[in-house]
Amino acid sequence: MKKAIITGLLIVAGLFNPAARADVLVLVHGYLSGAQAWDASGITTVLGSNGWQRAGVYAAGPAGVQLVPVNDGGAEHTFYTVDLPSEAPVLVQAFQLRQVLQSVGQRHAGESIFVVGHSAGGVVARAALVRGQARNVKALITIATPHLGTHRAEQALDVTDIPFPFSIVTDILGGETYDTAMRSRSLYVDLVRPRPGSLLFWLNNEPHPEIQYFSVVRGKDAALSGDYVVPGYSQDMNNVPVLRGKSSRILIPRQHDLDVLDGNIIVNLLANLS
Repeated sequence: MKKAIITGLLIVAGLFNPAARADVLVLVHGYLSGAQAWDASGITTVLGSNGWQRAGVYAAGPAGVQLVPVNDGGAEHTFYTVDLPSEAPVLVQAFQLRQVLQSVGQRHAGESIFVVGHSAGGVVARAALVRGQARNVKALITIATPHLGTHRAEQALDVTDIPFPFSIVTDILGGETYDTAMRSRSLYVDLVRPRPGSLLFWLNNEPHPEIQYFSVVRGKDAALSGDYVVPGYSQDMNNVPVLRGKSSRILIPRQHDLDVLDGNIIVNLLANLS
């Protein structure tokens, strides 16, 4: 498949087409985030102003994922947000996302599903698709996602790897940030740079579904400078061995967090999907 390299501003300024042809959109948040991130960034407002109606929020809990409906349906184009346990390991979140995608597929039988994942949520989404049972998914869009890991995860592991008995002091005095990091260690392990035995090494060599892939990469130019969390090369799915040459790349001059500009990118990508 021919690889397209597109600048984000070109998409926003020159390819806008409000007549989106996609049917259902599922938005997957990143680490230390939740469904509200898509609202806070202004992305859901952009979706709403371009014909996409919020259908509900899928919340993960002890009994599995449950849908909190917002609208009864009837809109031609709908979107769902999800609330996953963002500190949990990738495969735990991916299992729950698979349940979400199965539910969405049942509610929207015969319709196309498009998945967008931000940051670690992009890895979770890719793992969910690789594990299967999401037959209606037609495309995956990832935003600032560490497909080839990030040194930040390795730094976090180093900081929290304090041997006993010195760990007693940090357990008592570490504070909320340290406690969060300790709870997240299994996720950090999943997001280190790929090496034999690591999750990303496995995931990046597994067969992927034959769908369309789009990598929204933070950077100002072709140098792929990336952001303060994830280097640019890691955000590009073309650098994943099994996806080389299969992902369109969109460069966005923004930092790591979700941005309203991402909403314009999503709308225009969906409007031009075949």
